[in-house]
Amino acid sequence: MFYSVIIPVYNRPDELDELLESLTCQTYTNFEIIVVDDGSSMPCKNIIEKYGKQLPVHYFYISNSGPGQARNYAAKESKGEYLIFLDSDCIVPPQYLASIEQEIIANKVDFFGGPDKAHFSFSNIQKAINCSMTSMLTTGGIRGGNKSIDLFYPRSFNMGIRKTIFEHVGGFSEMRFGEDIDFSIRVINSGYRSHLFTNSWVFHKRRTDLKKFFKQIFNSGMARINLYKRHPKSLKTVHFFPALFTLYTLISPFLSFSCWFVCIPFCLYSALIFVSATIKTKSIRVGLLSIIASFIQLFAYGSGFLYASVKNLMLKHNKNSAFDTTFYE
Repeated sequence: MFYSVIIPVYNRPDELDELLESLTCQTYTNFEIIVVDDGSSMPCKNIIEKYGKQLPVHYFYISNSGPGQARNYAAKESKGEYLIFLDSDCIVPPQYLASIEQEIIANKVDFFGGPDKAHFSFSNIQKAINCSMTSMLTTGGIRGGNKSIDLFYPRSFNMGIRKTIFEHVGGFSEMRFGEDIDFSIRVINSGYRSHLFTNSWVFHKRRTDLKKFFKQIFNSGMARINLYKRHPKSLKTVHFFPALFTLYTLISPFLSFSCWFVCIPFCLYSALIFVSATIKTKSIRVGLLSIIASFIQLFAYGSGFLYASVKNLMLKHNKNSAFDTTFYE
């Protein structure tokens, strides 16, 4: 098969450099790369030129319109039978495309995605964030490569689809956050089955500090409400857990004066996170940082969820206005 690897990028030339470097090591070589620079103030054309003789890479610069629209632009320029979507903050192992090829041939798959891992070179904060984002103890679940108890909705940091199906569903929507989940829902609702390729994993940097991580997850919580408005059946009981966690976190300091035992759940939960992350990473420091990252993840998602519930459902605010300026942060 011939693959078109699509990478939207916004002000991240250094990360794009690392991703392209990893693509030079692929054991499967029947692919092209399409990089769409989404209105960056730090264009990455010089990075593209660096790999011009090593990779079949095509570069386009468009006005800023969001990652979904950048992917749509790239898809129109693509020549591959399958489209592979990667985020610019990912690194792929040498066997990445080869594993996808094996799965497609063996299972005749049209729509798929894979998990993510932390590279040994990542900072301790990045490793802790990865633990938080892939753990069954938070909202990670399927991102960590476990078999889903529900339908698997591929995420755009590691997603693949037959081009004809991409065109059939109309590509990504104009949503600024949650556009990949919206896309997956529309593909599945069109009658196509999604598949998890557990061996087709990527190293995903995500955010480099906890402040950026909070902002990203807050936006994800808000996006869940927009997804509910588009796809009411997509809202599950599990999506309310971070909101309950957030409310409990806000109320518990006041309750602790008279009921000290309200802190026990936090202590037990912290211990579980610490043990799980320490065993996974073999690092006590990362285990401790994972407690902080997990609490930030749940509180940020819950806060965004509650904020959007009030603003977009109760106050009937325009559902897209909250997402106009921060979708890459």
